Amino acid sequence: MADLLVKPKGTSGKVHDITPESAGWSYVGFSLHRLAPGESVTEQTGEREAILVLVEGKAELSAGTTSFGEMGERMSVFEKTKPHCLYVPNGSSWKARATTDVTLAVCTAPGKGGHPAAVISDIGFETRGKGANTRHIHPIAMEDKDVADSLLVTEVFTPAGNWSSYPPHRHDQDNFPDMTYLEETYYHRLDPATGFGFQRVFTEDGSLDETMAVSDGDVVLVPKGHHPCGAPHGYEMYYLNVMAGPLRKWRFQNHPDHDWIVQRDAGA
Repeated sequence: MADLLVKPKGTSGKVHDITPESAGWSYVGFSLHRLAPGESVTEQTGEREAILVLVEGKAELSAGTTSFGEMGERMSVFEKTKPHCLYVPNGSSWKARATTDVTLAVCTAPGKGGHPAAVISDIGFETRGKGANTRHIHPIAMEDKDVADSLLVTEVFTPAGNWSSYPPHRHDQDNFPDMTYLEETYYHRLDPATGFGFQRVFTEDGSLDETMAVSDGDVVLVPKGHHPCGAPHGYEMYYLNVMAGPLRKWRFQNHPDHDWIVQRDAGA
């Protein structure tokens, strides 16, 4: 298995390029482009579908021969407005031309030709957890929205001092409806950017147990096991999740030692 903590390569251009081959798994890909005004990038999707997420900035986006015009709204991810996103099917191509400074995430997974290129506009907002487990979510493309063949994509804002993806949970067995096998990436941002956060990836049998200090712009790979995050006092944490597996459903199980927290918070 590859190293679970992936640092960005530079500050401009394609700073992340995570493929199933580099990650040592089968489904999820994640790349990140940082573009200056006027710069552009074009890619073929091949056998993979893609969801383009304008994390920050504005760009003119197209898929195949269809132009979707200028998209994007927030200039800083921590404005917390909803992201502008574009779905691109397999067997196609996409192009982005930056009209401002841009941070563009490209989330990929195997495509099946089941969906046309389209703007993902119906993005909700929800708050989960209680107390220091409170976090805020934009579910970009979860299973309740039939917008992709394989991809599940969401973004999360964790207030300073809080925990997220917590209590620990896992989705590493193909055993629907009890659990689904989903590989996952976490693209982390911190505010202020000089901050840090923590993420632990561990299995119940101890065969995998890594705790990583994440900096602004890092990506964490979650091939299996539980994967909670913590944001220190003074530093807000954002992350963009990409998940995919053999079934486009999110079914997980909490760590048996910590599930009591969920039960308590639910009033059970």
